[in-house]
Amino acid sequence: MSKTETDKSQDQEDLGAAGSQLSTAPREEASGMPAFGVLGWVRWFWRQLTSMRVALLLLLLLSLGAIPGSLIPQTGADLNKVDDFRKAHRTLAPVYDKLGLFHVYSSVWFSAIYILLFVSLIGCIVPRTWQFVGQLRGRPPGAPKRLTRLPAYTTWRTDADPEQVREAALALLKRRRFRAHLAGDAVAAEKGYLREVGNLVFHIALIVLLVAFAWGQMYKSDGTKLMVEGDGFSNALPMYDDFKSGSLFQPDDLVPFSFDLKNFTGTYEVTGPNKGTPRTYQATIDYSQGAYGKRKSTTIKVNEPLHIGDAKVYLVSHGYAPVITVRDGKGHVVYHDAVPLLPIDGNVSSNGVVKVMDGYRNAQGQKEQLGFQAFFVPTFDPKSGTMLSQFPALLNPLLAVNAYHGDLGVNAGIPQSVYQLDKTHMKAFKDAKGQLLKKLLQPGDTMTLPNGAGSITFEKDIKEWAGFEIVQEPGSGWALGGALAAIFGLAGSLFIQRRRVWVRAVRGADGVTVVEMAGLGRSESAKVPEELGDLAGTLYDQAPGASEPDDDSTESPAVPAEGAEK
Repeated sequence: MSKTETDKSQDQEDLGAAGSQLSTAPREEASGMPAFGVLGWVRWFWRQLTSMRVALLLLLLLSLGAIPGSLIPQTGADLNKVDDFRKAHRTLAPVYDKLGLFHVYSSVWFSAIYILLFVSLIGCIVPRTWQFVGQLRGRPPGAPKRLTRLPAYTTWRTDADPEQVREAALALLKRRRFRAHLAGDAVAAEKGYLREVGNLVFHIALIVLLVAFAWGQMYKSDGTKLMVEGDGFSNALPMYDDFKSGSLFQPDDLVPFSFDLKNFTGTYEVTGPNKGTPRTYQATIDYSQGAYGKRKSTTIKVNEPLHIGDAKVYLVSHGYAPVITVRDGKGHVVYHDAVPLLPIDGNVSSNGVVKVMDGYRNAQGQKEQLGFQAFFVPTFDPKSGTMLSQFPALLNPLLAVNAYHGDLGVNAGIPQSVYQLDKTHMKAFKDAKGQLLKKLLQPGDTMTLPNGAGSITFEKDIKEWAGFEIVQEPGSGWALGGALAAIFGLAGSLFIQRRRVWVRAVRGADGVTVVEMAGLGRSESAKVPEELGDLAGTLYDQAPGASEPDDDSTESPAVPAEGAEK
């Protein structure tokens, strides 16, 4: 054995309990072949699973596993995008299906990583917590035999009695918030327990995050609703335009509430480089919680949702809903409603359809259905040469329509979009030249259908609509709390240092008291020698140095230095 190794072994033997770990982290044992038998293999597997190396590896795998969930369309988020991806990548899509990349967070492999990390954290936290509680209930270990072998060390001689020095040291260390006590001929003190608290809080916070994530994924709900000014909404499944939820979600889990959209307000920058950018973008609603809740009025803005229990109501979109009136050949109103149209650009150029499904008869008295394709611009500029809006506000609205008659296909039992027109069994109305009948309508204008088929009127009243997203995530609060706790716990474990200080005072052979002070930290940081020097200077003022037999000068305390008498 080399001399260096011998010295290290001797140092460890001299330090004894004082040199024990200043951390509750489990000791890494040398990996070797497990003992024979099932129990030996189980113990070996458990040690590996709860080791720091495996926990960090699992955390890394979990982070890497979340990457495809962010880059690849997910069935739980947008099924239409997944369908588009399948059509665009005929070869790659089956591979993704087998790997579960279209539903990463509910796949078998992601769940396995998730559960193993959860078990690893539990297996690490429980023994560390038990060990830390034991340390808190106990006292700092007594001073080692040779304080000179500690990284920070200083000594001096004083005429004060050893008992007085120890009492002064005990009082000083307690004032500095050390846990201190007398242990034989020395004072033992320890400080920085919050470091281990930070470690434990960080690990527990990770478990809270994992549980909150799983809870949120299984019980979450997310739905959208488009509402025209004056419309109402009740938080029930049939009221949603689109709805998706977690695997354990039940309809009864929805928070009971309702609200009415009173009006939408949008103002925009009219000049400068940000022309058309929203300045005001908000929806005023009346809402009530529960079946008999009191009606309240509030305003929902972008990134300022309405909180009702575990549910949040976000304002996510906006558009216009021109009021359309359709009459038959006899002048009877067969349709009158605000028709929401979907924006296609930032200036709210919009398109959609008007479907007259019931109550219409043609000039021959036969039942038919009507369909109108509509294109709307809130600000039309004839100089632009295009049928595109030049500004998102209602400065010069214009509606372009063309008309069809026949069978809309709504009675076939096949679902169809309310924003698209199925022309399979429809015929276009023709003008006098035999061309497709179409017309540009300003508010108040009417387009007359040929051969006494009726008319369509673009009313002067133009309403606005707002799109809302209702999200219910029961674990979001716990996830936020866990994230904050993890940040503070990690900060505590990084910036707080756990250290021990010993002060020994004994009477020497010549009757003069010898004072020794030493410090030990978890890592050989400069903070321990500096702190020891400050403590020694304060204690020296209360127990000043004694005169040397052959020198009238007073000895000052030695400057603590790392590696003294190593």
